[in-house]
Amino acid sequence: MNWKQFLTPVKSIDTEQAKTYLDGKQVDEVTILDVRQPKEYEAGHIPGSILAPLPELTDHMDRIDRSKPLLVYCASGGRSRVAAQLLSGQGFKNIINMAGGFNAWTSEAAFLGEEKGLALFDGVESVESALTVAYSLEAGLKDFYDTMAAKVDSEPAGKLFRQLSQIEVKHQDRILEQYTEVTGKAASREDFEKGPVPEVLEGGLTTEEYANLLMPSTDTLADIIELAMSIEAQALDLYLRASEKAHSDAGKQALLQIANEEKTHLARLGQLMEETIE
Repeated sequence: MNWKQFLTPVKSIDTEQAKTYLDGKQVDEVTILDVRQPKEYEAGHIPGSILAPLPELTDHMDRIDRSKPLLVYCASGGRSRVAAQLLSGQGFKNIINMAGGFNAWTSEAAFLGEEKGLALFDGVESVESALTVAYSLEAGLKDFYDTMAAKVDSEPAGKLFRQLSQIEVKHQDRILEQYTEVTGKAASREDFEKGPVPEVLEGGLTTEEYANLLMPSTDTLADIIELAMSIEAQALDLYLRASEKAHSDAGKQALLQIANEEKTHLARLGQLMEETIE
């Protein structure tokens, strides 16, 4: 028996330190490992985290990139500490245990299982197709914000939804730029918009699914921003999961770049929240 796995000291940081650590990284620079059970993961998880339940951890080791730092978490920190020790004993380096676990996590979270929304990327084997799917998801979210702007009675709320809609237009513009950068071809908004706008929003959920999961309120501007942040967190999670399933390295890199854009969008929404609640 390899007793080292039980004796190796494990570095631990709290959830605030973990958020600061992740904020300073690109999405593909660190692996986030969730060692809870599938139902716990579905109820809420850190965007982009890989599910590897502790009882099955050894079966998932081939999925984990040994060259990257590894942030491990569970519900409260107990299982993740054991997992970190086990991983250390198996030769993994630079492992960090998140003390307090997901129960103490107060930042953005994603929902549902690892396969949710991935059907949207079935058959995506090129950069072009990956960016086309991403563009259509942005279009779906823009339409949602436009619809909400027309529905709400409050003028400040309507103005904020219109502002969020324009942010999605900027997201679409960035995808068009990325398309040109990667392919060397001129990107036409008209060509990208020929396809139907999907019923799902960015993040892979329908409007009804978001409503059932998040029970969003539009009573205050902060509520609206919180809804937008939840959707962006779900989108970040979807793009990271889809990148792991990509059929080509070029498609994977395109999805990772979009994921990094989503992370930047989340940070901007956080700044907007700070300005709103002052």
